[in-house]
Amino acid sequence: MKTIYTLSDLRDWKKRTRDVTPSIRLGVLGDPVTHSLSPEMQNAALQECDIAQQYAPFQIAPDELETAIRLLGELDFAGLNLTVPHKIAALAFVDEVEERARKIGAINTIVFREGKSLGWNTDGPGFERAIREEFSVDLRDLRILLLGAGGGAGRALAYQCARENCERLVLVNRTFEKAQVLARELAAYFSGPRVLGPEARLEAIRWEESALRTQLGRTDLVINATSLGLAPLDPSPLPHALIAPHHMIYDLICRKAPTRLLAAAAESGARGANGLAMLLHQGALAFELWFDRPAPLAAMRAALG
Repeated sequence: MKTIYTLSDLRDWKKRTRDVTPSIRLGVLGDPVTHSLSPEMQNAALQECDIAQQYAPFQIAPDELETAIRLLGELDFAGLNLTVPHKIAALAFVDEVEERARKIGAINTIVFREGKSLGWNTDGPGFERAIREEFSVDLRDLRILLLGAGGGAGRALAYQCARENCERLVLVNRTFEKAQVLARELAAYFSGPRVLGPEARLEAIRWEESALRTQLGRTDLVINATSLGLAPLDPSPLPHALIAPHHMIYDLICRKAPTRLLAAAAESGARGANGLAMLLHQGALAFELWFDRPAPLAAMRAALG
């Protein structure tokens, strides 16, 4: 099987894949997509369940997304995953959207069924399970600072934190206005008192070191939902000096080598984890949407190493 497919391949799909067995009927769309570990994980699940299908990565540029989703539906695919930068844009290119995903404004999973494309978002529930697995704590008990609140993953995680009634949520984004908009959308979830004292339970702040320093002293969990860390030379999204031993650092980047953020966390004595557990759990939920059966979690976990 070819490692990565493109829109050009989709336009001539039957010819390009005539020797591929079993047939490819699932995939992940991204730009870039080379970093995605979903194919290994989902193909292990398909094999474990004796489902005669394969899952492949597709390198799809933003201006190709609408055409790609349409062609994949016409080619009788069972479903898709979406990664950076497609989660928000794809919402406009599916026929129906599940209520949670519509509120979030982003989808990461598509189900093709009875001639229609249905959009879902499994990022939030997958994240909630990952935090419990990695740190043995529930979101509702945490004061959380979210870096990258403007993207599709960041929005999904912010909504999950709100739905779980976390103690406090601070939203940080390079474009401050996007964090402010999201804070307004989530305000109703934080109307009740939880934290003692006058401190607001929900706040959007500018991505500036002084503002971050003020917040991090009263933060338990720091989440990196930005793309910083995908490339090995990417800088840390958080200055090393701001990380303290009491912090839990969750980096959504799924690189097997530590990102600079996680390396800094280890040096500071903080607990840290990468995005593999979230990838596992959101992927298992997507599998269950596609096939209406329990996902083989152990096989998927083993495939991720």
